[in-house]
Amino acid sequence: MAEEEVEFAGDRNDEAPEETMEEAGDVAAGSDAAYDSDSDSDSDSESESGDRLQVEALESQLSSNPLNYDAHAQYVKLLRKMGEVQKLRQAREAMCALFPLTPTMWQEWARDEASLTTELGGDARIEGLYEQAVKDYLSIPLWLDYINFVQEKCPSVRECSPDGLSKARNLFESALTASGLHITEGNKIWEAYREFEQAVYYTIDDADPDAKEKQLQRIRGLFHRQLSVPLSKLEDALLAYKSWEAEQRADVDAESFDVGSSFPHVVLAYQKALELYNSRADYEQQISKDDLSDVDKLQQYLVYLKFEESLGDPIRIQVLYERAIAEFPVSSDLWFGYTRFMDKTLKIGDVVKDVHLRATKNCPWLGELWVGYMLCLERSRASETEISAVFEKSLQFTFSTLEEYLDLFLTRVDGLRRKIAITAESEVPSCYLSIKETFQRASDYLSPHLKDTAALMHLHAYWARLETKLGNDIAAARAVWESFLKTSGSMLEAWRGYITMEIELGNIGNARSIFKRCYSKRFPGVGSEDICNSWLRFEREYGTLEEFDLALQKVRPRLKELELFALQQGPSEADKLENAAKKSAREKRKSNADVNSENPPAKRQKEIPKSSSKGKHKNTTDKVVNSDDVPAKKPEDGGGTKEPELKDSSDKKSKTFTDQCTAFVSNIDIKANQGHLQEFFSDVGGVTAIRILRDKFTGKSRGLAYVDFVDDKYLEAAVAKNRQMLFGKRLSIARSDPKKGRKESAGRSTNAEAGGAGDQSNTNNGEPSSAIPGNSPRDSKGKGPGISRFAPSRSKEQVQLKGRNTFAMPRSVKPLGWSATAPRDDAPRDEKPKSNDEFRQMLFKK
Repeated sequence: MAEEEVEFAGDRNDEAPEETMEEAGDVAAGSDAAYDSDSDSDSDSESESGDRLQVEALESQLSSNPLNYDAHAQYVKLLRKMGEVQKLRQAREAMCALFPLTPTMWQEWARDEASLTTELGGDARIEGLYEQAVKDYLSIPLWLDYINFVQEKCPSVRECSPDGLSKARNLFESALTASGLHITEGNKIWEAYREFEQAVYYTIDDADPDAKEKQLQRIRGLFHRQLSVPLSKLEDALLAYKSWEAEQRADVDAESFDVGSSFPHVVLAYQKALELYNSRADYEQQISKDDLSDVDKLQQYLVYLKFEESLGDPIRIQVLYERAIAEFPVSSDLWFGYTRFMDKTLKIGDVVKDVHLRATKNCPWLGELWVGYMLCLERSRASETEISAVFEKSLQFTFSTLEEYLDLFLTRVDGLRRKIAITAESEVPSCYLSIKETFQRASDYLSPHLKDTAALMHLHAYWARLETKLGNDIAAARAVWESFLKTSGSMLEAWRGYITMEIELGNIGNARSIFKRCYSKRFPGVGSEDICNSWLRFEREYGTLEEFDLALQKVRPRLKELELFALQQGPSEADKLENAAKKSAREKRKSNADVNSENPPAKRQKEIPKSSSKGKHKNTTDKVVNSDDVPAKKPEDGGGTKEPELKDSSDKKSKTFTDQCTAFVSNIDIKANQGHLQEFFSDVGGVTAIRILRDKFTGKSRGLAYVDFVDDKYLEAAVAKNRQMLFGKRLSIARSDPKKGRKESAGRSTNAEAGGAGDQSNTNNGEPSSAIPGNSPRDSKGKGPGISRFAPSRSKEQVQLKGRNTFAMPRSVKPLGWSATAPRDDAPRDEKPKSNDEFRQMLFKK
């Protein structure tokens, strides 16, 4: 054991300074002079003691929370540093069972095991590690390490035996399937494959020309396959092929060899591959920029994936998803897109199952991924044991919403229900029992959190229906409803669901008894009235006359009681909401009318003629409004009431929220709450308050929020997080400045008013308009007051209009059935035409 630990210590220090490796060697040899001084020995022992204390703390932490990824990673790192071989191996296996390991972690594990392997079968265990490693993430270096290890350590491969060659070629083909289409690094796998086959060629005896020729065709086929794939450095591959062909033909050289004349199909495939590469060169350049942020790089990958999906090559799409996931392993957008693509394209198979498994290992906190995994297992006809294990494992993780837990339980029940339809008769009881247990677990877990919600009611309704359909156990179904009513008896929908079930089963008497239990209960809104009326409708359809009369005797007093209660309480909530909406609409119209009528342009009035001695136009001046009777408005008053209203509104708001150092956040997922936003700005810090805007009727988030900060430093850092992702949506973050909106609104209103007044002042040949406050237009001779539209009349003869407005009546309104264009005149017409004298008398009649 000590010898293994020494070898491991030397291996983990391969990249350490030279003196560190010498010190490890001295300790391995058991030298008494391992350190130069007592002080160095004391410091090392203190460091070792501190590491052991830290290891013990991590072990305690992992025993209480085995799903802590950071604790696992730190625990492995410490054990590797200390050389604890057995503990390290167990820690890696435990972490690998729960989480995917990075390519670097796998390479370290394989190298550590290779340095420790002395017993028989150790190489096979390392091959198993590599086989498991290449499934987590797409990594060209990891594949090359795997291939090199098999070529060096496997005796059959080294000896080029038939079994060894088959094993090596199968490994190379697997590598090409996984990464041969990797545009930037896939050529490394192709070159390694060709080099291996060329090495095999030189091991073939010259006395066997058929075997040599067969091997040459194999190498030539590899060249042809590579030249048909869009890869980087494709021109170099073509030159290497020409050089190789020239070596096989003594009469030509690499420059003069014409591939097109010998293999025209290869040239066509090469040109097509070059075109495909050129069409992707810009996308490859975008995702390979060094100065690109992670958010922008992920966005470029999504754009690239959209381009590949438009072309419809599933293999290339899969490889690109693997490349993106290798760089962004915890991106929910990538895993959602990848799993849905695989379900749509392949639907069943181990490949799709492996993708779902990796998705849940990388993002175990997303319930939708677990649901997709369970559905994938069901499509692939997985065993009940495997599906049950995945379901139990999913419940160990924490999800952001209770709906995700509910979706998991329902998915499990759905699968069991579908299985009953196709399973053997002997397995039905076990499936039915699993359904009951799943429903019970869901109810026990979700009832305290989803009390009085439609989601929980639908869960119990589903449960009760399966009890009657699958188990033919009506008593169990009633027990489900009774249990639900104990916690959610104030839900009208729950009682209705219970009654509906009894009616569907033909149990009219039980339904009637439920009506008798709930008709006197108080339900929100008009629910109490609805249940009473529902009972009456039920008795009309199913009951006898006596039963209907009995229902009337009970329901009528209850309805009167509810009516009196409603009168005492005032308008109902629905009426309040409706009245509030109407009032808001009226105020809005009123405010718009006030803005438009602050300084309306006055119509130009005709000059009032002087009173004639003959009595013409008598009493005309009595109808003229004197502007001196009412104090005229000063021009500096603004002539309106809109600006003071804005000021008051601003002052009122400033008493509650200053918005001096506030960020306005939009495009927020409706599932996000204050805790999610607090966590999103945790790296910025300085958050003092978070206000999520919600709909005043439904209470749901509108996707908008205000976030207050301590000072501008934190606010600027928060604004710098603009366009970052939260729950798969890109947030828009800007500094809140409500005063700017009010100033612009006030400016537009002032400009409109000024423009209107200016237009009026320029009319009437330059005469001043009566629409401007403070001006009293006079007649053409400057005598007497003009007509003002703003001053109320004090004249006794002034007629005040009351009642409905009739001036806005449409002039085109006609009686029903009247189709003539001219107005109808029911007066009798004079059929005799008038003479000229008669017309003169009519015109000059005084």
